[in-house]
Amino acid sequence: MKLAVFVSDFKLTYDTLDRLKADKLGIIFVANGVYHATTKENGEASSLLNKTLNLYALSEDIQTRGMKDADVDKRVRVVNYSDVVDLIFNEYDKLAWI
Repeated sequence: MKLAVFVSDFKLTYDTLDRLKADKLGIIFVANGVYHATTKENGEASSLLNKTLNLYALSEDIQTRGMKDADVDKRVRVVNYSDVVDLIFNEYDKLAWI
């Protein structure tokens, strides 16, 4: 199974993500979830960035929060709405929102 998980909150518990099993796991940061891709706490990047190689952050949500795409961690691919639609229809079989 190929699973894409939309993460829309910055302060969430990670145990849900730890329990997900998929052949391919993608995390798409949207809304306040984009802070995982841009913000460091105590000098450390979000631990979610270590979860998978398939990390995406929605550019429109990054810019809405006053940041630039260049502020995004290098492990995260910045995508727009069209890219998200392509991911949903071409890359992943299942979707989840947490």
